[in-house]
Amino acid sequence: MSMVKIDMNSKEFIERMEKTVKFTDKVIKQFGWEYNPQKEVNEGVQMGLARNKMMYNKLFCPCFMVEEVDGKPQSVDNRICPCTPAIEEEIPNHGSCHCGIFCTPKFAEEKRAELGIAKDEKSSVNILSKEECEALFNDFEISSEKTIALLKARELGITDFKLIDVREYAEWQANHIKGTDLLIPTSDFKQMLENAKLDKDENLLIYCLSGQRSLTIAHNMSQMGYKKIGHLTDGLASYGGQKEQG
Repeated sequence: MSMVKIDMNSKEFIERMEKTVKFTDKVIKQFGWEYNPQKEVNEGVQMGLARNKMMYNKLFCPCFMVEEVDGKPQSVDNRICPCTPAIEEEIPNHGSCHCGIFCTPKFAEEKRAELGIAKDEKSSVNILSKEECEALFNDFEISSEKTIALLKARELGITDFKLIDVREYAEWQANHIKGTDLLIPTSDFKQMLENAKLDKDENLLIYCLSGQRSLTIAHNMSQMGYKKIGHLTDGLASYGGQKEQG
């Protein structure tokens, strides 16, 4: 078989990724499994499944070779997700499938304990569609989970928005959400907002430590004519995504 190159930044791949994540979510629910607590494991498998679907029109397991048999692509051991060996042997006997994305609740709990990961931390980031992203900025209240999903969607080129921290400079230096675009402290907000020259029609997501300052600022900005504003409901204190210092 000739090599087929897939552009992972293309619209087609992004759309296929959205469908693949919905598919693995459905499998999890159907069998009563859990995702691997390690996010990178799940994302890697989902990307491989999406790639194989585009290349072969089948959800071949990305951990096994695909060969041409009688002119048709075929996975070793007929590994099509969720594969029979995983359902009948690997997960019941070992706690997880060969690829590692699907686990029993017990296996996932033990892995979280081993890695020091909190139980409520999401093991897989939901891939939002463009329409779902736009709808969130009309909802005003945006959860930690949805903020993580929005940042992932922005990284994939599905949506665009500015993430704004309204805490003070010392708080920003201590830590802030990775991917924050602007620091506009509440203490000098009007002047710094004017200097930022934001478009009143663009998507804006505001956060503080607990959600109180961001709520007030978001209401004020709405009264000033900014049309698409969301605020991180419970603030940085509840945020389960990546943070950075400085």
